Amino acid sequence: MTNPFLTDWTGPFGLPPFDAIEDADFAPAFDAALAEGRAAVAAIVANPEAPTFANTIEALEQADALLDRVSGVFYNLVGADSNPAREALSRDLAPKLSQYSSEITANAALFARIEALWEGREALDLTPEQDRVLMLYRRMFLRAGAALDKGGSDRMAAVKSRLASLGTQFTQNLLADERDWFMPLDDLAGLPDFVIDTAAAAARERGREGHVVTLNRSLIVPFLQYSTRRDLREKAYEAWGARGANGGETDNRAITAETLALRAERAQLLGYANFASYKLETEMAGSPETVRELLMRVWAPARVAAERDAAAMEALLHADGYSGPLEPWDWRYYAEKRRAQLHDFDEAALKPYLSLDAMIAAAFDVAHRLFGLEFRPLDVPLYHPDARAWEVTRDGRHMAVFIGDYFARPSKRSGAWMSNFRNQRKLGGEVRPVVVNVCNFAKGEPALLSWDDARTLFHEFGHALHGMLTDVTYGFISGTSVARDFVELPSQLFEHWLEVPEVIETHARHWKTGEPMPADLRAKLKGAATWDQGFATVEFVASALVDLEFHDGPPPADPMQKQAEVLEAIGLPRAIRMRHATPHFAHVFAGDGYSSGYYSYMWSEVMDADAFEAFEETGDAFDAATAEKLERFILSAGGSDEAETLYKAFRGSMPGVEALLKGRGLVEV
Repeated sequence: MTNPFLTDWTGPFGLPPFDAIEDADFAPAFDAALAEGRAAVAAIVANPEAPTFANTIEALEQADALLDRVSGVFYNLVGADSNPAREALSRDLAPKLSQYSSEITANAALFARIEALWEGREALDLTPEQDRVLMLYRRMFLRAGAALDKGGSDRMAAVKSRLASLGTQFTQNLLADERDWFMPLDDLAGLPDFVIDTAAAAARERGREGHVVTLNRSLIVPFLQYSTRRDLREKAYEAWGARGANGGETDNRAITAETLALRAERAQLLGYANFASYKLETEMAGSPETVRELLMRVWAPARVAAERDAAAMEALLHADGYSGPLEPWDWRYYAEKRRAQLHDFDEAALKPYLSLDAMIAAAFDVAHRLFGLEFRPLDVPLYHPDARAWEVTRDGRHMAVFIGDYFARPSKRSGAWMSNFRNQRKLGGEVRPVVVNVCNFAKGEPALLSWDDARTLFHEFGHALHGMLTDVTYGFISGTSVARDFVELPSQLFEHWLEVPEVIETHARHWKTGEPMPADLRAKLKGAATWDQGFATVEFVASALVDLEFHDGPPPADPMQKQAEVLEAIGLPRAIRMRHATPHFAHVFAGDGYSSGYYSYMWSEVMDADAFEAFEETGDAFDAATAEKLERFILSAGGSDEAETLYKAFRGSMPGVEALLKGRGLVEV
């Protein structure tokens, strides 16, 4: 049979033919794609004509068309629906794809053509977008080692290949630990019905009777909030924190040490003092010092708030008859108790009004009111029965296909993310994107979300809008191809609309009766909006500071010891741990994406608080003129200009940290 990757996709909207793709198709498709890419690069280099933007940069843009197609399907499936065959191929591909990338960026003749274009760019009559793309290509080559001598180039290729393999192994080890651990639950004391139902579904999924707790955040967090069994909370919490650090084949601690050493060597090969300086050079923050200043500005009031809350919760612990200090597995339980006491707020009462379908409809409605988008369900083959798809249109024009894959399963890595099966571009003909949101919500009949789950759904949909509304010529700068500390702005900004009263009034309706959320419950929700922000901010900033200190200086021989030293130096409260401990810190060690960059969520939060104020200042959360500016300068622009330039075009100036502190309720601390 013909390999489906090597034929035209003639189905609806050019979607991948998921029902025809088999795991055995991937390896030969990758081989063909790499051969095609190498041939295309060879043809660019062999072109006897003088370099032009078209015969060099645009030709490079199109050289990996088949590789983009195959990778777009394969790596989405590896994250969302892995299996042993896909994991084995992923391990095999990591060094191969790294070698291919290194071949291109180390190709002296190819780089010479790019340099010739750069030096003569004033005579090329480039559009602003083309000038930007040329700069980014040249920068990418230089930062990959294109100007190194033969010895340095060879070593850089070896370092990057090993890093690719380590990142793949880290991810697979983490998935294995998350997939394999569960705790049978014989005592359901304190658990509300939605947790009991989720625990029963998790047991059935594993072929067991009764109830189990797993390491899925949508199950373990509410278990820690409500279970009266302190011993079971401790067991579950410690298992959650031990992911990637259980000894044996899935232990990630040696991987993190080698990764940090190789990153430092990579930076030194390019002449940087350390990896953080290399990585942050192209981000909005620009330097480790700027990042540290932001984090410590937030750390101080957050730690004060957390310590104040810890003292109050320790008193509740003692009132329950326990001696000793408040422990990490106690925090969520007593925080939930205090929230019920101080705000008369019980999250279990909220969930019936937050069904998954209602929250999807809410996100779609906000996108329609802001940007005129409409969503039509599609009946098309997808990669998993849980996934569903919609055609996205505006004024009758096809804009994108959006895929939502919302439920946790053992084959899916933890967390939530947005990705693309296909990016938007205009070069070679208009291509509209295929965007996917992947979450790990607990399945139910119906699926009911926590407020944090609903916020996650809106967050990832904000990323999706960035991918769906992008309007550029070159795929290299399409959608979320922006500075890492800018990429979270659209997602975190979109979260604000979940809290707009008319959105809640319209969509937060009881899944069974259809009644709107009662006014008193909405008031309690608003009153508790900044609840426990000391904890949330401390656990995040602790992780971000550890990430920064790992990379700003010599690589630690023992990352776990370095982690402990950093946390001791900043005075982490004993009852709070890092949001992501090193052995399961996938943002930092599953790849280079957020290495030295976990702070970027907070950097973007400074902007998202300020950006939503642009709407509030008009008195209308759906102000058309402000929405149009948001789309024009942020969502449709991709990476077509510097992030700061784009933000200033939207808002006029860069904000300070005050809006973030205000939004987290930390101003008065």
